[in-house]
Amino acid sequence: MTLREPQGERKILVGSCSWADKTLVDSGWYPPTAKSPAERLKFYASQFPVVEVDSTYYAIPDRRNAEAWIERTPSDFTFDVKAYSMFTGHAGQVQALAKDIRAELPDEQREKKNVYMKDVPKGVGDELWRRFLDDVLLPLDSAGKLGVVLFQFPPWFGPRRDNREYITEIKQRLGQFQPAIEFRNAAWMTEPSDQERTLGFLKDLGASYVCVDEPQGFKSSVPPVMASTASTGVLRMHGHNDSMWNARTKTAAERFDYLYERSELREWVPRIEMLAEEAREVHVLMNNCYRDYSVRNAREIGEMLGMVKSE
Repeated sequence: MTLREPQGERKILVGSCSWADKTLVDSGWYPPTAKSPAERLKFYASQFPVVEVDSTYYAIPDRRNAEAWIERTPSDFTFDVKAYSMFTGHAGQVQALAKDIRAELPDEQREKKNVYMKDVPKGVGDELWRRFLDDVLLPLDSAGKLGVVLFQFPPWFGPRRDNREYITEIKQRLGQFQPAIEFRNAAWMTEPSDQERTLGFLKDLGASYVCVDEPQGFKSSVPPVMASTASTGVLRMHGHNDSMWNARTKTAAERFDYLYERSELREWVPRIEMLAEEAREVHVLMNNCYRDYSVRNAREIGEMLGMVKSE
């Protein structure tokens, strides 16, 4: 059984936020024959219709990477791409920058471990954007395989005018590509009035609001509001590992060590179906990327949604 093709008029794509996570590879989910990255992507794409590319958050890959992803997946496969860290106010690792980009940095920046966009010359920032657009997004889009471009903002990115202006700038930079905006600051969505303003802003902009399921009770906790603000609706499910949500961890996998019970997933089915009535297409991405948890839960919720088709 695979999740290759949705049934009926609803188009709901269910998948994982990673296919190459080390703990997933080590879990034994991949068959013994899938020994290389190429074979693992091919196998993943035979099981699910969508995946989120997480590696683009850490570094902007060469165009050959996007071309390889295209070659290794079916014609109807979809890649949601996570925006590079420096585009969302996070730090970027200096050593992860291309050699010619590092050479353009001031001496004091080259000696640091991390840099922020505000600290690099404007020309460097513009070149990073150009490479992300031309070498990552454009090939996928031209092949008909690009979904949304995910911008996951940090907790310190609050609902201020300058931050709204930056989101508007992102939309302008992306042009034909579809931005999806995920907040990690509760103030964007705390009160009904906050929700109305935030969702109205994104709808007017034509950007997808990223609905979330995540631990609650923290300043970074965005409530699980289901809403569509663009043609593509997005739900990312992070699990409920409350004790590790804001903890300093060695790996991201430690924060997402949470396996949903089937009863928990079942509660989301009518909410996802409601979102599918509002949006042309819905992407449900499991981000509990610890061992095989995300793919196991993606399989289960896909079955509940009726997105399973026999091979």
